[in-house]
Amino acid sequence: MRRAPTQPSEEANAVMYWAYAGLFLLNCFCRLERPSLNDPNTGWYSQDGLVKNNMEKLTFYSLSSPEKLDRIGEYLFQRASRDIYRRRNGFVVIAMEAMDQLLVACHAKTLNLFVESFLKMVQKLLESTDPQLQILATQSGVVRRTLSDDLVENIWEPVHMDKIVPSLLYNMQNSRYSNKEDATPDSPTEERSDPPQFAETCMRELVGRASFGHIRCVIRPVLRHLDNHQLWVPNYFAIHTFRIIMFSIQSQYSYTVVEALMTHLDDHSKSSPKIRTNIADTLSKIISIAAGESVGPSVLEIINSLLSHLRVSVTRNQPSSSDEQLYQEALINALGEFANHLPDYQKIEIMMFIMSKVPYSQPDRIVSVGKADVLLQSILLKSLLKVGTKYQTIHLNTTFPPSFLEPLLRMSLAADAEMRLLVQKIFHTLIDRHQNITKLAKPTVNIAPLDLTIDKASRPDVIFIRKHGPEIYLALYESLELTSNTVENVESIYTTLALLAVELASEETVLELLRLVLSLQDLALTSGQISVSLKFNLHSIVISLLVLISNVCNITSLMDYANKIVETRQKEAPHLLPDLQSQYDTGLSSRLAPGLLVDQTVLSECLKGAGLDSGKLQQGSGYSSTSLQHRHSWVESAGRNSLADINSGGTELDSGGSSPGVQKKLPGEELTFESMKRILTENNNNHVMEEEKRLQLSHFFRNAPFQDLVSKTQPKHVVLQSKLSEIFNTLAVDPRNTSQPGGPPTDTKPSQAPAYEIHFPELFVY
Repeated sequence: MRRAPTQPSEEANAVMYWAYAGLFLLNCFCRLERPSLNDPNTGWYSQDGLVKNNMEKLTFYSLSSPEKLDRIGEYLFQRASRDIYRRRNGFVVIAMEAMDQLLVACHAKTLNLFVESFLKMVQKLLESTDPQLQILATQSGVVRRTLSDDLVENIWEPVHMDKIVPSLLYNMQNSRYSNKEDATPDSPTEERSDPPQFAETCMRELVGRASFGHIRCVIRPVLRHLDNHQLWVPNYFAIHTFRIIMFSIQSQYSYTVVEALMTHLDDHSKSSPKIRTNIADTLSKIISIAAGESVGPSVLEIINSLLSHLRVSVTRNQPSSSDEQLYQEALINALGEFANHLPDYQKIEIMMFIMSKVPYSQPDRIVSVGKADVLLQSILLKSLLKVGTKYQTIHLNTTFPPSFLEPLLRMSLAADAEMRLLVQKIFHTLIDRHQNITKLAKPTVNIAPLDLTIDKASRPDVIFIRKHGPEIYLALYESLELTSNTVENVESIYTTLALLAVELASEETVLELLRLVLSLQDLALTSGQISVSLKFNLHSIVISLLVLISNVCNITSLMDYANKIVETRQKEAPHLLPDLQSQYDTGLSSRLAPGLLVDQTVLSECLKGAGLDSGKLQQGSGYSSTSLQHRHSWVESAGRNSLADINSGGTELDSGGSSPGVQKKLPGEELTFESMKRILTENNNNHVMEEEKRLQLSHFFRNAPFQDLVSKTQPKHVVLQSKLSEIFNTLAVDPRNTSQPGGPPTDTKPSQAPAYEIHFPELFVY
């Protein structure tokens, strides 16, 4: 009996199919004429090259048995690797061509396994020293092919990107644009045939096709490659690479690149300042590209991250080193470049945000600002100044909202002269709208050669200075009172006042400016705290401002009077004229003849002759130290933060309330929406400050030594208590000691000590 033939098992079929595949592969290579490889005249390819018929059979087999693709790919990779080692480049070309055709022809999901071998093949070619093999690797269509297939999630895995991206970067390093400072990537349309350009093209295409979730898969290998090969110092190639990335990436994803660089900067927090500086410099070169697409919270997030890096830099052991300063400047430049490409309303928000981060001390705080905070103040104000240079002022009320103006004026009274100078420079940048800063940088009595650009003040600006002018002028006056002022400080305040005079040229603003001029002259004459040199400097800026105001407002009589004073000083007291000096002749006296000073009466007559109401000027100086009993709220009082608040209190700033013919306004007449809003804001600020004071006091009593606690709780009002006791003893009458007229007392029993004599400490200690 004949037995029926058995069906071959699946294992036997697999072996058979694999044998057929091997035969097809051998046939693909056997048609290559080996002697031609050693002949330089025949080039790479043989006369026949890849056999088309056999390749079609292999493709058909791969399509019908896709599960065998991984073995086919591995076999091709092993053969090609051996041929690369033996420098048999012709066989390598045929193997790569075969893999390319299989990759294009197959569509199955199992192609993922084949791509593994294909990518290893590309890596092998890129790592070779033969430029032609490197070009062969860059000519693959692997990225385009896999993106349009089900392989989109596989190609972006770190195991692949960690091989593809460094290989591309290695070839890009030979670019003629990657080793100089002004490196800029070629436009996509520029034709170049060298390997670096092919690598750049692949990088552009790779980044351009990356989705939001895959951007980091490309950026991480780039950063790792720059770290491993020490390409941050110098950073020409890093800038070149990131410019390619930023120009190729989809615009809405550009913020991700900036965020990745900032995170990488965090990772290098312990690296040398040079590395951190070059990373920050690279960030500053590309951050402007991301600014146009950053909206909403992402803007403040970038700014906050940059400010955080600045704060960390300040707290380092050697913040004053030159390398650390370069790092800080690079961060500030990055901040400025980012803000430069934002709309103006966002620049105002950034400046307000930076100002809110500036530390400052208050009189009621237990802990004052330290050296680290002073340095942080300087860094933040420099950052604010950098943003301010990118902003174009249209209306002052938009540029200086109260939430920004008030802390800025508060910082203008800082103890450190450098801080005050930075604040004045910020004012210069934001006030000037006609490029008059350099013309008014120093006091002068020769206005005509300056060729100032002057426009009439707009109505919104007049309203702004009418509302906030007293606050601004008072802060500038108080800043000039500080004994630590240098010549540069005085000149900067003059520039601020001169810019206000030019930008707000109006009959409605000239009176308040002239009141301030008279106040500064009174300060120079009556103050016993400032030095003689500072007094002479004040006299110089007084006459300079008078000449400037008379020319800006075109008041002929005032111009003649100012010129008369200038001529008198040139003859008798040239030290009262610009230029300012830090030291004067010790023989010069601060007592001056009346003809050398600005006379308030003559000033009023000049204004009357021009048709202006000089009544406000006749009220006297509103800023003189003799009449100003309370210091400004930013220094002394948290409950008063404007000149109007002081006027509404019991202390008068001028004699307007007592002058004949001047009607005194009652507090009820000042009830407006703005005043109510201000009161609500002040109450909120007071509550916050009281809560902060309570927390500080609680911290003190929990952590201070016992002796400090005892001294803290001891009563400090012995004199007051004794006086009160004496008064109460005189006025108090005990009903038990009362007696009828002419009769003895009804009760002679001694009474206990009155309750008001018991001392209660501020906080009990158990």
